[in-house]
Amino acid sequence: MDTHPPVASAQPGRQMSAPPPSIWLNDTALLIYIALATVILHLIIGGRYGWHRDELATLEDSRHLAWGYPAYPPVTPFFGRLSLLLFGNSVRGFRFFANIAQAVAVVLTGLMARDMGGRRGAQLIAAVAAVPFCLGGGYEMMYVAFDCIAWVSTAYFVVRLLRSQDPRWWVAIGAGLGFGMESKWTIGFFALSIVAGVLFTDARRYLKSKWLWIGVALSILIWLPNILWQVQHNFISLDFLKHIHTRDIREGRMTYFLPQQLELTGLRFPLAMAGLYYCFSHNGKRFRMIGIMFVVTLLLFTVARGRWYYMGPAYAMLYAAGAVWGEGWLATMTRAKAMRVRRAVWVTLIVELVLTVTLWLPLAPVNSRWWAVVNDVQGDFREQFGWRELVQEVAKIRDSLTPEERAHLGILGANYGEAGAINLYGPEYGLPRAISGVNSFWYRGYGDPPPQTVIVIGLSRKSLDKHFGPCRLAGHTWNQYGIKNEETKDHPDIWVCGPPKLGWPEFWKDFQYFG
Repeated sequence: MDTHPPVASAQPGRQMSAPPPSIWLNDTALLIYIALATVILHLIIGGRYGWHRDELATLEDSRHLAWGYPAYPPVTPFFGRLSLLLFGNSVRGFRFFANIAQAVAVVLTGLMARDMGGRRGAQLIAAVAAVPFCLGGGYEMMYVAFDCIAWVSTAYFVVRLLRSQDPRWWVAIGAGLGFGMESKWTIGFFALSIVAGVLFTDARRYLKSKWLWIGVALSILIWLPNILWQVQHNFISLDFLKHIHTRDIREGRMTYFLPQQLELTGLRFPLAMAGLYYCFSHNGKRFRMIGIMFVVTLLLFTVARGRWYYMGPAYAMLYAAGAVWGEGWLATMTRAKAMRVRRAVWVTLIVELVLTVTLWLPLAPVNSRWWAVVNDVQGDFREQFGWRELVQEVAKIRDSLTPEERAHLGILGANYGEAGAINLYGPEYGLPRAISGVNSFWYRGYGDPPPQTVIVIGLSRKSLDKHFGPCRLAGHTWNQYGIKNEETKDHPDIWVCGPPKLGWPEFWKDFQYFG
């Protein structure tokens, strides 16, 4: 038997072919490993503190599936429902699909770099650059995660279109936009940027392609159930968005939109700007549409005065383009200089990851100096404490009532955190389900028969005196760590009141509000 290794070709001048890399070590596999690392990290520390106020709203909506809600489209509650079916009332389990969605966005960012012509190094840099937003946006079960995967997958499909020139990719683009509109309506700005990208590049030729219009039709078809829900509910989400936007402007949340883009990208800002430069350069002219999409989206959010993090998913395509540009730039250097630059880039990315994990994941011991710094940077973590204690206090107040008062008892939570906490933990204490006028809670009514005694959480004494019968102060919100948050600072009092002065139907008619 011949024991010599096989030769690819005996012809002069031909090189032996290198064996293909193992499927476990090829470029795509490495991208998946990076993404899996983020999921594992979330699973390890994801339940360290507790439920965020906004998650309690999503949790409650997950128990009442519909094609729409005042605060968001149906995708996030749908995945919340899957989490409940698979993992029960586990906060870590409830966040699982948000973890997965952001991890997929990391893989797609690396694949965008590949399809822009980047080799392994560029793909890995692009993927790692996408990890900080993945960690911050995927930590909690909110629409941010599903919004992100919609943006990034749509951008990936656009890159595939531009690289392959195959117009059938418009079908995938339409599907991505349709899914995005069922996740969070801000992707509408991204859709407008794609229109601009088509009109202002040679992609105009696709206007004559049936595949573009099939994609448009598909996006509308996917979004259609939510549109019909809005019609049936008098476009209630427009009222919600108007209220939230007015509040944000009043509180100055949009004042520093452009400077906060530096906070959003951190040390990766030069990589993003390199990507933008590449898309408008001669070498990257095939992907000029990507650059236009980013610029138009940024301008639209600036004019509309959007929140600073709305732009987060749009940077993935720039990280991919920047990594490809960097790879070409390194090719012009000497080997030694290129190695120094690569090390500097990786050190920068690692530092950014450390900062993200330190400040945006639940690692800091409660009430430590580290905790104080984290809460100065962002206020999400302190809102994850005190929900069980709130329910315990309500149960204690319930137990102090007379049998007649308990017979027809209602619990009213002014915000969705309070109402959601009662509905989450209340069954353990035999409490009735909470009622509230906020967002989609209002549609679920006040119960039948209407309560005659109401434990009220979160309403001011002035509001109580205006709307309810005799009220008495019965308790206060608290948490075992003594953390000052919205519940303990802004509305700590819990009241016991009689029914509304005008009766429940008349009171409920005007009790709807947004938060």
